[in-house]
Amino acid sequence: MDLAELRAKIRDIKDFPTEGILFKDITTLLKDGPAFRYVIDALASQYREERVDIVLGVESRGFIFGGAVAHQLGAGFVPVRKLGKLPAKTVEVEYELEYGRDALAMHEDAIRPGQRVLAVDDLLATGGTMAATLRLVEQLGGQVVGVAFMIELGFLHGRDRLKNYPLHSLIVYD
Repeated sequence: MDLAELRAKIRDIKDFPTEGILFKDITTLLKDGPAFRYVIDALASQYREERVDIVLGVESRGFIFGGAVAHQLGAGFVPVRKLGKLPAKTVEVEYELEYGRDALAMHEDAIRPGQRVLAVDDLLATGGTMAATLRLVEQLGGQVVGVAFMIELGFLHGRDRLKNYPLHSLIVYD
């Protein structure tokens, strides 16, 4: 499968969730078994030699990719969630969005100092959510060995906010 075939499986939805946004709907790719497998295999293959201990998945679509990549790498999986969604004691970080502020949380025992961490999400837009996630990793003493996305919206320059980390995107829209 090539990238053009993968792109063809991602549906564009105009004016969702608000007017002026062109939403990249990945449900059409996820329901295609061979395409989904290709994405997971391609993302995992980038990190096979990195000795990843933990894969983080960012709520909510990052869970889909992060869990599958963790399985492929034989690593543990840690969810990064919105505030109030995790049952045990958490570490939290607040961050800026294009339209306001938000916050993320992770269990305080999710990562031990020195563990090698790969952070995964479905899409890189402005980079704010992932930058906040990586601050949580570093707060717990984890070592970020990579940041992976299925889709990158290159025209939003989110990569610039993550320039201090090894970053891989499978599909880039410029």
